Amino acid sequence: MDFKEKVKALRERHEALLTRVNPKKEWGNGIYDKYEYPILTAEHTPLEWRYDFNEQTNPYLMQRIMMNATFNSGAIKLDGKYLLVARVEGADRKSFFAVAESPNGIDQFRFWEEPITMPEAPLLSPEGEVIGTDDATNVYDMRLTQHEDGWIYGLFCAERHDDSMPDDLSAATATCGIARTKDLKTWERLPDLKAQCQQRNVCLHPEFVDGKYALYTRPQDGFIDAGSGGGIGWALVDDMARAEIKEEKIINARRYHTIMEVKNGEGPHPIKTAKGWLHLAHGVRGCAAGLRYVLYMYMTSLEDPTKVIAQPGGYFLVPEGYEYIGDVMNVAFANGWIADEDGRVLIYYASSDTRMHVAESTIDRLVDYCMNTPEDGYYSGKSVETIKALIRKNKTVDD
Repeated sequence: MDFKEKVKALRERHEALLTRVNPKKEWGNGIYDKYEYPILTAEHTPLEWRYDFNEQTNPYLMQRIMMNATFNSGAIKLDGKYLLVARVEGADRKSFFAVAESPNGIDQFRFWEEPITMPEAPLLSPEGEVIGTDDATNVYDMRLTQHEDGWIYGLFCAERHDDSMPDDLSAATATCGIARTKDLKTWERLPDLKAQCQQRNVCLHPEFVDGKYALYTRPQDGFIDAGSGGGIGWALVDDMARAEIKEEKIINARRYHTIMEVKNGEGPHPIKTAKGWLHLAHGVRGCAAGLRYVLYMYMTSLEDPTKVIAQPGGYFLVPEGYEYIGDVMNVAFANGWIADEDGRVLIYYASSDTRMHVAESTIDRLVDYCMNTPEDGYYSGKSVETIKALIRKNKTVDD
């Protein structure tokens, strides 16, 4: 096969992947439906990002730039298009953001022609003047919020080496990077969130609260370890262009021998419903295979978004089958979902830090799940009592 034939075959294979129909899996759990295929993988990235198509400079048609994974995508619906701002990781371990678009939110996702050029964070003097840029080694896991102030905000993790430990090449710091846009094409970078501790998984509430911007936070002592960080936090800031946390409280706490024993964090911004705010979050616990990441849900009050009014016990979604396998095994993670006008909810989740999937539900189903699923009793005996209560109830149901 000559060079042009190889290119033609490569493009045909890639097009077949991008246009593949994604059938719904049979026999779900009633809460949501999963789909057969992942919606974004490293193979979905444009061929032009990976191949030099000049025969003179690439006679063997090698991948000159290899892509490793596409995962942990923010999500938004704009102008009738379903858009994911994906974390794309190259073979060099560097992550960057890129937009993938679908006409239906389930399949046919295509990346835009070029990745996002994200400006570096402004570096401020003690007086608040911009004196340079604070470059990050790695950026990832963007949460998108279309705020009532008219901007679309992207909050993400900005990772840098911890220079207080110069001899430790694994020492890192995590801060919340902040950018805003109108169209996901042109981005304005704002100074990183100022806080007393490291912050990851920060998400912006879509509405003003008491005239301020509201943040869901995840305070932690180290880059990986939550340490004294107690769970999902809440903080109000005056201005996203100079965002600073001065007071912070935990609204969804970690607890021993639960799915969120080691740490937990907010996923995408909550969805407003007639009965409360729907929240999707991740919980982490330790096990013999390492850390296990799962998704869970909870609801907060419309009048007071910090007040939890319902929280089903246990996990909502876990990696299943091949989803368990990947760069970081046993991980389900979500930082994007889309609620359609008709009540359909598309939940975008990553498996094992490798690929993106979609699960489908509705507002009504998710509210029912949150409000009518038993809570965690925190003891084995309580779990047995809950199961036996359901058995007794089912005995009263006519066949």
